[in-house]
Amino acid sequence: MISHFTTISKTINTQKNPMKRLALGYAVLIMLALVSSCSKKAGDPQGQLTGVMERPKWDHINPMGMVYIPSGTFYAGPGDEDMNNSLQQRPQAQSIQGFYMDATEITNNEYRQFVNYVRDSIAHTMLDHFIEDDKGQKKIDWAIPIDWSPGSEDVSALGEMYYSGNDKFWGREELDVNKLKFAREWYDWKSAARKDMRENSRGGFIKKEETHIYPDTLCWVHDFSYSYNEPMTRNYFWHPSFDDYPVVGVNWTQANAFCSWRTKLWNEYQQSIGETMGEEFRLPFEHEWEYAARGGKESAPYPWGGPYVRNRKGCLLANFKPGRGNYPEDGGFYTVRADSYHPNDFGLYNMAGNVAEWTSTAFYENSQAFNHDMNADIRYDAGGETPITMKRKVIRGGSWKDVAYYIQTGTRNWEYQDTAKAYIGFRTALTFLGRSIDDKY
Repeated sequence: MISHFTTISKTINTQKNPMKRLALGYAVLIMLALVSSCSKKAGDPQGQLTGVMERPKWDHINPMGMVYIPSGTFYAGPGDEDMNNSLQQRPQAQSIQGFYMDATEITNNEYRQFVNYVRDSIAHTMLDHFIEDDKGQKKIDWAIPIDWSPGSEDVSALGEMYYSGNDKFWGREELDVNKLKFAREWYDWKSAARKDMRENSRGGFIKKEETHIYPDTLCWVHDFSYSYNEPMTRNYFWHPSFDDYPVVGVNWTQANAFCSWRTKLWNEYQQSIGETMGEEFRLPFEHEWEYAARGGKESAPYPWGGPYVRNRKGCLLANFKPGRGNYPEDGGFYTVRADSYHPNDFGLYNMAGNVAEWTSTAFYENSQAFNHDMNADIRYDAGGETPITMKRKVIRGGSWKDVAYYIQTGTRNWEYQDTAKAYIGFRTALTFLGRSIDDKY
């Protein structure tokens, strides 16, 4: 190798053309670099503090349908002079870490993807559609199609999933929605972090729950006495005309099940392409929701600022109950499309009105007296035997049936976690990993 470099060097010195001399000089440098690299093993720190080498790269993601909300600080609480509300929501400075949030409420069609996933997973299991991976573990083979047409062999084999006997209506083959259950798991980090619990087995902090996931379509009837809303019960969740409308009839537990499924769906895809998995989809906590609703406008009573619910032309800016009950005046009667009206400055639609939205936060009247001023999060997983007052969860944003007071950014409200209503939906959030989306790695 040395004699070869010597030959090249002599050649460079004897060349008369300066361009050729330059080209040959570059050739020498490249060959020297190759020789140097061959003497060093890949990943060898050579005695230096380098950190673990060959770590997977992480690039910021922006899931479909979500918008990025930057970190910031705001004053939580009433955006207007409201003495009664200030007793249970005193103004308080809150700092919020950056996160992603769905630009719209979760729609009927998006939730239907969840329902169909659960339906298909049960059917594949009953039909023994499995494959084994390299480790000998059985997994559902999603590539095998299921024939859901009436009278097909698959439908005959899946008889247990359908209504039978007196439950049949006009002899139709219809799925028994009570059979649609989703088994989810989550880790109880708060209990695991307690000093007196750290010696316990990890399995004691892994929570498991099986949830009925089909929306309560009868909410349109039982929520309103002496009111004809049966067409909404029959059509709202399944008719194509309502595909882009917010899903309702979903309780707090079902909303959490949806978040777990969305996380599972995303992580399984990331694993399949060899990418690093990120955070979990979840319900936003109360102050996170309020910060996003304000859209960067300090002390604004509404997402668009305010103080009025109409623009200069007299047009209403949200879907709620105007005046003394002129429901259609705002352009809707019940709910409207999830992307109706103008978004706030963060790009979020219907943070006021349309449907109220579940948060992860447990409701306490005086929570501002003891919560933290950084990502304030008060959670309580109430079980079946828990007193009913401990099952209250914060809902925000007001709905199509509420007066203007309830659609203000600072108004708190609550509902029982096992209750489904025709005016409550949800949207999901995802914590941002890093300081700012503007950071380049």
